[in-house]
Amino acid sequence: MHVGEPKDHAVGMGATWSIAKQGMRHMGVARSANSLLRINQPFGFQCPSCAWPEPEDGAGPIEFCESGAKAVANEATRMRASREFFARHTLDDLRGRTGHWLEQQGRLTEPMYLAPGAEHYVPIGWDEAFGVVARELHALDSPDEATFYTSGRASNEAAFAYQLFVRALGTNNLPDCSNMCHESTSKALGDTIGIGKGSVSMDDLVAADLIIVAGQNPGTNHPRMLISLEEAKEAGAKIMVLNPLPEAGMQRFDNPQRPLELLGRGTHLQDLLLQLRLGGDGALFQAFSRLLLEADDAARATGGEPVLDHDFIAEHTDGFDAMQEHLRGLDWDALERETGLTRAEIDEAMGLILPAKRIVVCWAMGLTQHRQSVAIIQELVNFLLLRGNIGREGAGLCPVRGHSNVQGNRTVGIWEQPPEAFLDRLEEALGFAPPREHGLDVVDSVRGLADGRLKVFFALGGNFASAVSDTDVTEAALRRARLTVQVSTKLNRSHLVTGREALILPTLGRTDRDVVPDGPRRGEEQFVTTEDSMSVVHASRGHLEPPSSELRGETRIVCGLARAVFGPPTHDGVARRHESPDGRSSMPDGQASGVDGDCDLGTSTGLVQDLPWEAMADDHGLIRRQIEAVVPGFDDYSARAQRRSGFQLPHPPRDERRFETATGKARLTVNRLEPIEVPDGHLLLQTLRSHDQYNTTVYGLNDRYRGVKAGRRVVLVHPDDLGRLGLQDGAVVDLVSVWHDGAERRAERFKLVGYPTARGCAAAYYPETNPLVPLDSVAEGSNTPTSKSVVIRFEPVAV
Repeated sequence: MHVGEPKDHAVGMGATWSIAKQGMRHMGVARSANSLLRINQPFGFQCPSCAWPEPEDGAGPIEFCESGAKAVANEATRMRASREFFARHTLDDLRGRTGHWLEQQGRLTEPMYLAPGAEHYVPIGWDEAFGVVARELHALDSPDEATFYTSGRASNEAAFAYQLFVRALGTNNLPDCSNMCHESTSKALGDTIGIGKGSVSMDDLVAADLIIVAGQNPGTNHPRMLISLEEAKEAGAKIMVLNPLPEAGMQRFDNPQRPLELLGRGTHLQDLLLQLRLGGDGALFQAFSRLLLEADDAARATGGEPVLDHDFIAEHTDGFDAMQEHLRGLDWDALERETGLTRAEIDEAMGLILPAKRIVVCWAMGLTQHRQSVAIIQELVNFLLLRGNIGREGAGLCPVRGHSNVQGNRTVGIWEQPPEAFLDRLEEALGFAPPREHGLDVVDSVRGLADGRLKVFFALGGNFASAVSDTDVTEAALRRARLTVQVSTKLNRSHLVTGREALILPTLGRTDRDVVPDGPRRGEEQFVTTEDSMSVVHASRGHLEPPSSELRGETRIVCGLARAVFGPPTHDGVARRHESPDGRSSMPDGQASGVDGDCDLGTSTGLVQDLPWEAMADDHGLIRRQIEAVVPGFDDYSARAQRRSGFQLPHPPRDERRFETATGKARLTVNRLEPIEVPDGHLLLQTLRSHDQYNTTVYGLNDRYRGVKAGRRVVLVHPDDLGRLGLQDGAVVDLVSVWHDGAERRAERFKLVGYPTARGCAAAYYPETNPLVPLDSVAEGSNTPTSKSVVIRFEPVAV
């Protein structure tokens, strides 16, 4: 491993060369061109990487970034992990491999089964595999003894079918990757503005006077966002960055679609970087709001223009008096300690804030994975509400989702705490009574597996064992299950952390054609849909022949499993049409669907086996009509999704300044923040991605922007902290986390790297550092692991 100087610019020729290398390595010239030019295009496929939107006027000829190109190249690879691969490698052998090595073995080609006590996965037929799952689910004393995880890669159609199957089974145990990322956002926004989604469009970014990018690294995690920031900058916006680490993409963006910028003449994006202490964002937004109040006092005293939007506050918010009383009573010395910033630095930020009439705040995991993340985001909302910066052009909330359809999954029902209104519509439209008791999220599912309450673990995508905190505890919990099932495209660590029995069910990727294999609709090609970070829904169509004829799409897998679990329908195989009291069909627009044109949305018998599982597998349009009937905003779903720019779902605060909260108004909140106490000799650690990875998927061992080559076990520390701790740059240490349960959590052999991060803070890559995050260390109100605020110490080791 070699560590050099971090870069002060991003994308440009480095990204272009990286894309070319990835494409050539995995796909070759023709396959690369055919695939990359279809990403985020009309009649193409939606990128399997992040959820950054396309331009509102439709996609340009190139709508992919380095991160997306890596994801596509690795999915469209010619490498295969076939039955011969599993015959060569025992489970113990595979457990000793790195996640990077597992990823490079290629696409899975057929269902694989691990018998109790076996050392090898062996092939199994689809019917037999479904039979194994059905046997274990039928053996449960209660459906609540199973839990069903979802990654953000699943399409809207697959996710809706999945939640329908799980609720038809009788449980709301639907943990998903939102529980580990933006759950704090959903909770904070739901409580304050009435909807857990962002309120801005792409046009709002360009129209903003000031964009605050907080706890986010677009250059690595959402590179196409840099194009939007460049456009905003050229339109006159200022950009403020809140981050303990300086990030190359925010310093200078070399746009690869502009020839002069490829030569190093890029755009300097950030006007101000505040390197605040980890978790100090809430205190900083409190300081901003306090100074807005004081500036408004001064303006009103001198007859100047008010700083606050008093009309908006009076008409659309509640809680102003209590909030301002709290803010005015805050101690400035405490605010400086909590943020790690000086009053002069905060005043410099106010020099950008006060002239800005329209402000957008963007954020990601840097804000959502702390103990008080919900409160931090509520302070961000307070800051915007004080000047009416929600529900008008050029202003608002912009949580940036890290997975391509994680927001869409939640929209169509993947949630362990479903709203009653959603369940009511589901029951009315599909004719069965879904369970009402809330289910288990990710952390509580691990607890349930650990204490034996859960017997079956099923994952629709993802890499649960590597994604969840407290790795040793999580893996031990999974091994207590009777059955673990993974629906996957490629091999990962979770396939090797198994229950007594295990299944791997291989599925189509975004790049693969999804064609009905048999029956009356044989040969018909299906498309699916996704929702991006700004609530826009697009169609997605794969174009490559699947790696194997044995692969099935996620929706087909879910529907096949449902039929195996629930058994055959009670009637003669033709689902009956729902009738409303006046005798009209409940099918939207009077349309019918199904293999024979006589299949309705669901069952009129109230029996889950009479849901049209076969028809749903063969006709994704039927599922979209079910979503239309259950989720507001999806009218004429199939047709609108295929428009060039898709369609945007409704957002009451954005569209009409309507806030569906308990009071009917946006809520200004009082949050008493308690900074994490860090003992002497310790630092506060954040986990993060390298530039060569996407979530838990490691594509390579370099981090080009941070100067790291051929390795990942590095920990970034300010040189002053190294000196204070008596440690040398380049020394090898173990990382040991501190938690009140007394258990030692250790990540071994990391190289210390002097780096210009905030003092008192450190950073290292996950999933290698996930063992340091205690399972019980979670955000208040959202139960999200606190992966951005882990108290650690270093223990030197001999090289």
